[in-house]
Amino acid sequence: QVQLVESGGGLVQAGGSLRLSCAASGRTFTNYAMGWFRQAPGKEREFVAAISWSGITTVYADSVKGRVTISRDNAKNTVNLQMNSLKVEDTAVYYCAADPNWIGRHHSYAYWGQGTQVTVSS
Repeated sequence: QVQLVESGGGLVQAGGSLRLSCAASGRTFTNYAMGWFRQAPGKEREFVAAISWSGITTVYADSVKGRVTISRDNAKNTVNLQMNSLKVEDTAVYYCAADPNWIGRHHSYAYWGQGTQVTVSS
């Protein structure tokens, strides 16, 4: 079992930045690939970014590419999502997820956090 706790969400103006973090506990962090997803009100959950066990491989949704960077600190058991040039349409609850397999942009991660709200105002 892996427990995931997101933090760093909040209210920011369009064009601003936020850094989300996800703290993992319960199992060896380096055994898990990690992903970030988001869900806006009335919309389906969508993939944002993913990172492999070592951090060498990353993949991004087209909607955030160039504005978002996923990274992980295996010594601290955390995965981060640096979001720049935020847009109103980035408003959503952001979830981190973990899986022992490389899932990438697919949604079938085994473990999920509770989410953190990001609101971007115009």
